[in-house]
Amino acid sequence: MIITRTPFRLTLGGGGTDLPSYYSKYGGYVVTTAVNKHMYIVVQRMFEDKIRVSYSRTEIVGSRDEIQHPFVREALAFLKLSKNLEIVSVADVPARTGLGSSGSFGVGLLHALHIWKDDPIYPKKMAEETCRIQMEILKEDEGKQDPYIAAVGGIIAMDIEKSGKVGVTKIGLGQDALHELQNSLLFFYTGLKRDSSYVLKEQQRSIGRDEAKVVESMHRIKEIGHEVRKALEKGDVEEFGRLQHEHWLAKRNVSSTVTSAQIDRWYRLGLENGAVGGKLIGAGGGGFLMFCCANGRDRLRKCMAAEGLKEIPFGIATEGTKAIVNF
Repeated sequence: MIITRTPFRLTLGGGGTDLPSYYSKYGGYVVTTAVNKHMYIVVQRMFEDKIRVSYSRTEIVGSRDEIQHPFVREALAFLKLSKNLEIVSVADVPARTGLGSSGSFGVGLLHALHIWKDDPIYPKKMAEETCRIQMEILKEDEGKQDPYIAAVGGIIAMDIEKSGKVGVTKIGLGQDALHELQNSLLFFYTGLKRDSSYVLKEQQRSIGRDEAKVVESMHRIKEIGHEVRKALEKGDVEEFGRLQHEHWLAKRNVSSTVTSAQIDRWYRLGLENGAVGGKLIGAGGGGFLMFCCANGRDRLRKCMAAEGLKEIPFGIATEGTKAIVNF
C-alpha cells in the first residue's frame, strides 16, 4: 500500500499568468504557497484482475480505457499501468473551492504510481508530467502553478518563459515574518462551489482575443507578483495586504465570472471591519475569501460569522508531495 500526501495551494501574486494564453505571449510570474490542507492518494493492489477508482464516485472496470475519471485514465496510460490496481482519493477540503485540488490530485497520483513502479522520484518532473496530462493530453484549461507548488511545497516564485519552461525559486521568510504573515491571514468559506474550468476558459478566451482591458489587467497582476515577493522578503505584511487588494481589483477586470454581488458585499464588509485587503482564492466565483488583517481580527471574525461564513484556519506547508505510507 502506498499513500501520498500532497498540499493544496494559495496564490499570493501573479495568478493567471501561468495560463498558456498569457505566458506564451508575455511570459508569466507567480508567487504561491503550499498550505496545510492536503490531498491523500491511496494506491494498492486489487485482488481481482480489475481497476477500482474511488473519488466522489466509485468505478470498478475491467480495463484502463473504461475509466471515466480522465486524469486517472490518462495517468495510467502515461505510465503504462493497466490492471490489478485500487486508487482512492481523500481530501481535507472539498473540490472546486479555489485551492488547486486538480493539480494536487494529479501530482499525488503520479507520485504514488511512480513509487508503485519503483521509479526515481523528482518533484519538478512530476509537476511537468501533471501539466502535460492536463494541458496537452486532456486539453484542460489549466495552468502551471498548481502542479508545481503541489510538488515543491513552501513559498515559491515561478518564472514562466514563453516556451512554458518554469524556473522555481524558494522564498525564505524568517520565523518572525512567517508567524506575522500567518497570523494576519484569515480565511472564510463562502459555501459557494464553482467549476474553475469555466472561469479559466473565459479568461483564456479574453486573453487570446487580446482584449486590451484584460491584457492590461494581466500585466498588472504579473507586476503585483514581483511586488508581493519584495513585500514578503521585507516582512512587510501591511504592504502585502494592500497588494492583495490590488490583485483582487485587477482580477475582477479579467472576467465577469470572477465575482458576484454577494461576494462583492462580503468583501466590502471585510474592508469595513479591519481588513487591509484580500481576495477570493483561486479562479473566482466561489470557494474561500481571504483577508489580510494585521489588527482588529476579532471584529472581522464577528462580522463574517454574522454573515454565516465559517472561518477555516490555514497554515503554510513547507513540504511538497510526500509518501507517508509505503509498504
